Amino acid sequence: MDKLLNDLPESPEELREMLAVLLKERDSLQQQVGSLQQRADSLQEQVNLLKAWRFGRRSEKFSDHPSLFDEAEIEAQAAPDADIADEDGADETVAVAGHERSKGGRKPLPAHLPRREIIHDLPAEQKTCGVDGHALVEIGRDVSEQLEIIPAQVTVIRHVRLKYGCPHCHSGVVRANMPPQPIPKALATASMLAFVAVSKYADALPLYRQHTILARSGIDLPRSTLANWMIRCGQLVQPLINLLRDRMLEGGVIQMDETPVQVLREDGKPASSKSYMWVQRGGPPGGAVILFDYDATRQGRVPKELLADYKGWLQTDGYSGYLAMGKVAGIEHVGCWAHARRLFSDAAKAAGGKKSAKADYAIKLIGKLYAIEKRVRDKPPEERYAARQSEAPPILAKLREWLDKWLPEAVPSMALGKALGYLSEQWPRLIRYIEDGRLEIDNNLCENAIRPFTLGRKNWLFSNTVRGVKASANLYGLIETAKANGLEPFTYLRHLFEKIPAAQTVADFEALLPWSLNPDMTPKAKPTL
Repeated sequence: MDKLLNDLPESPEELREMLAVLLKERDSLQQQVGSLQQRADSLQEQVNLLKAWRFGRRSEKFSDHPSLFDEAEIEAQAAPDADIADEDGADETVAVAGHERSKGGRKPLPAHLPRREIIHDLPAEQKTCGVDGHALVEIGRDVSEQLEIIPAQVTVIRHVRLKYGCPHCHSGVVRANMPPQPIPKALATASMLAFVAVSKYADALPLYRQHTILARSGIDLPRSTLANWMIRCGQLVQPLINLLRDRMLEGGVIQMDETPVQVLREDGKPASSKSYMWVQRGGPPGGAVILFDYDATRQGRVPKELLADYKGWLQTDGYSGYLAMGKVAGIEHVGCWAHARRLFSDAAKAAGGKKSAKADYAIKLIGKLYAIEKRVRDKPPEERYAARQSEAPPILAKLREWLDKWLPEAVPSMALGKALGYLSEQWPRLIRYIEDGRLEIDNNLCENAIRPFTLGRKNWLFSNTVRGVKASANLYGLIETAKANGLEPFTYLRHLFEKIPAAQTVADFEALLPWSLNPDMTPKAKPTL
């Protein structure tokens, strides 16, 4: 230190030059330290988020996703006595101020299921009174019920076509015609095709597992045969898909989202590349339409093509590919509050043990908006609109004021900065849901329709061809549409596969729309092979 002081120049000018160099070096080092600190904070946030995802999603000991080996034990610990009925079969109730509350117990079995009674009677020697010897008389019955599963039965349908001829003139042979078949000359009936489709697209059971299950019954159906059946079925229902699209575009409100899918054999793309399934949800009043469409890209041209000539509301998340849709004449773009809330939830988790007051404040205000929605969820659009118009604006104003205060101070690369940035950028679209009672506060209905696809994707991993993935898109759409309209998917698909081969006119296909069917298509219908 003394040597450094002794080496200092005596000239004021030289001292000023040295000081300027040192100050410049200090500023550069401070900038590096600040950058490294931001990097460290960002990495710490990622660690906190990973910890929250792995350990903090619920207070119970177990994960939300038990393995195949411990699932039974986990569920049993969650409700150890859920299957044990009281002796009299009735649930207890306890008095609570203003009403009675059930103490629980199992729910009664569905009334639509068929019943088979087994009478348990006393032996003849026990039907005599042990006190005075008189014969006992029946004074009542205690009834309890159990569920019994009858495994799916595969039968062979033999089509016997009678032939007739004239024994006198031998003019020729007349033979009865076969009814129209969903796949001509195929081994499968409509019910078999519906069973395979629902097993794969609703229950996430890949075709190779179905092949194994059928093999246990002595039925050797190659996976290629099952795959070809599904492709043919997807093509068979195309006219109905086209009609559903027309009804969706006429509805005035559409939600949209997209999810990756891998297609192994696609021209111009490596097998490892991502393609996308685009999902739309809309429909006429009183009906719901959910459609899946495949495309090789995630570009903004896809929603433009799918919604060509559409006029009405479009609700999406904040993906940039949708932003151009808001500039299309006749389309009003609405945002998704669930995505905004999710980012603030991540910011709160990323804070770790530190205080997350800012993120918590945003979550609280957004929660108030959702509280309004919960209260009016089942109300007519007019009532939903009125409630939103009277209650939501003050909450939105408070949230906007808070956003303007803290956005300038936020670090864009940090979790809170990302949440604030998303809220700011999406604000004009987020607040529009209050303008129409038909709109939802978020895009969750569309996201929920994607979940069966994402679950199935974990099992079958990829599609082999473009032809196959397009057929799968049609079948996914029909199954999710059936569910959204309260129909049992197997029963609905079986009905379609039976009727479509004979359908010729638009009226024939109109009769097959979910909201045009009889009540026996509801989940109460008994799905059988």
